[in-house]
Amino acid sequence: MPNPPRLPDPGRLEDPAILHTTEDTRTYPCPSCGGMLGFDPDAQGLRCVSCGTVVPIAPQILQPAAVAKRDLRRTMDELSRLMEQQPKSLEREVVCQSCGGRTLFTGSFTAVRCPYCNTPIQRDDVQAARTRLKIDGILPFQVSEKRAREEIEAWIGGRWFAPNEFKKYRELGSFTSIYLAYFDYDAETRTRYTGMRGVNRYVTVRDGDQTRTEVRTDWYPAAGVVENAFVDVTGLANSGLDEAKVQELEPWPMELNRAYSPEFVAGHLSRTYDEDARQVFDSRVRGRMEGVIEGTVRQDIGGDLQQVHSMDVSWLSLAFSQLALPVWMLTVTYRERPFQVFINGVTGEVQGQRPWSAVKIGFAIAAGVLVIVIVYVLYRYFGGS
Repeated sequence: MPNPPRLPDPGRLEDPAILHTTEDTRTYPCPSCGGMLGFDPDAQGLRCVSCGTVVPIAPQILQPAAVAKRDLRRTMDELSRLMEQQPKSLEREVVCQSCGGRTLFTGSFTAVRCPYCNTPIQRDDVQAARTRLKIDGILPFQVSEKRAREEIEAWIGGRWFAPNEFKKYRELGSFTSIYLAYFDYDAETRTRYTGMRGVNRYVTVRDGDQTRTEVRTDWYPAAGVVENAFVDVTGLANSGLDEAKVQELEPWPMELNRAYSPEFVAGHLSRTYDEDARQVFDSRVRGRMEGVIEGTVRQDIGGDLQQVHSMDVSWLSLAFSQLALPVWMLTVTYRERPFQVFINGVTGEVQGQRPWSAVKIGFAIAAGVLVIVIVYVLYRYFGGS
């Protein structure tokens, strides 16, 4: 039998969840009909999917807030020590407190729906675990499901060369809202570099009776020191997604950040990180920052052309926070291959994959050739010599 719930403190209006202490989970039942509440982007509150009742969220939680960042090296060194003492798997089975069915949290999911009664369930133990980095901030959904479906419809409708079967995404695909795990980095760097400065000069070259102007480049040694400051450079911390397309959803409007509060996740899926803050920095963020640093070095070298021979980057400060960022995601399986389409849950920007129809492309090429032939025949008939 489900364990009796512990009701929240009635004075704590900002969290209307029922906390299931034995399972370390929470649910959001509607106070009017007992249905389930979910965070509604239009209301910016909790709305019942059954009766439409809206439960407000405390104003202080809704206010944008600066999210504090932690030193990357110190934090990850301490986390490594803790993990050596308390290794723990993310996978966990819990008992649904609505129907008594068993729900398995697999991979990095921390908010799912019960497969038996569709009740949204959030895990509290991951956020509280000493061996996991906690979520510091969240960008709540601003794009409603209605608008997201309209954006998807327009995007797919504009893919002229997609197979007709792919456009039946309502039957073939799954469409869901999810908070993905990101790490957000600030950094200050000082870089010593060596290279060459190229200065162009123009010379006149005679070739018989003809002359032409050629560009010659003179190269001079260059060396110096540049400084860079980075703010809010984000890196996706989840696997199994088309990373290039997800990255194209940037930039995220960080000025809308809130301190993390579980009400924003109610009714949506959510994932914690698959790669930690150090791994994401090394694999996805460092290279982007170093690309910017190289641009600063080239600017400092000056001249018309630059060669960068070496860059010795000193990371004077490197801090991070973990964010939950909102995405609407469509996955369509076409010919046994999954295609993913993503919508930025704040701005509404759409990025995604689609298959190509060889038949449609063939018809388009044939039509183009036919038009060329007709134009040629008309030209020869009416305007040719």
